Amino acid sequence: MEEQKPPVSSDGAYFAASGATRDPEVTPSWIEIAGIDPIEMAPGLEFRPVVGSRMLVNFVHFEPNTLAPRHEHDEEQICFVLEGELEFECDGETRVLRRGDVLHIPPGVPHAARTHDSTCLQVDVFAPPRQALLAHIRTSGEEHAES
Repeated sequence: MEEQKPPVSSDGAYFAASGATRDPEVTPSWIEIAGIDPIEMAPGLEFRPVVGSRMLVNFVHFEPNTLAPRHEHDEEQICFVLEGELEFECDGETRVLRRGDVLHIPPGVPHAARTHDSTCLQVDVFAPPRQALLAHIRTSGEEHAES
């Protein structure tokens, strides 16, 4: 076993017990992304959501030439690209996101995304959980991962 390195902060405060209250009804979940049934939200656009009590992480796959139409929502969103590239329009500005790029979208900000000639695998993190996606899951009977 490798020797443990000291905490990043010199006083160890970052890793110190915080006194957080644990919900006894919620247990940790180990989830295999490939085991989450994909939800086709639009042609060429698949979601694999993992739903927590206060956040939602969505693994998103775009086929080439796929559009996620312009929309806005009350939830805060962080988007990051794992593979491929994605043209993102956010609040009137358009940029291409590639592997390792991150976009923070505050609540209520209009945005859209599209692929061109390549596929893209990206992750969306929503806090609180994206209500429209939860409603879609409830009404469609789709399976998703829940922690």
